[in-house]
Amino acid sequence: MDELLLSKVRLGVVAELLNYDWVAFSELARSLDVSNGNLGAHVSKLVESGYVEEEKSFVNRRPQTRYRLTKRGRDAFAAHVAALQALLR
Repeated sequence: MDELLLSKVRLGVVAELLNYDWVAFSELARSLDVSNGNLGAHVSKLVESGYVEEEKSFVNRRPQTRYRLTKRGRDAFAAHVAALQALLR
């Protein structure tokens, strides 16, 4: 199993990003029902690991940070799920 994906929040972030090309920070916080500080700490670890790509920009003069899953992140998630399925057998 992937140690990084044992966290409920980090696993939730990766699972959410599987379905979309890019997701805004605020949308992730809302869908996962976590505080901005909590989400920020977990997303930072995923970005540092290369599982998630981060993009910062301005929309209507407001800062916006959005994320997408990298190939490395997709592969890690698939391997993690396979390890969990192996435990069930």
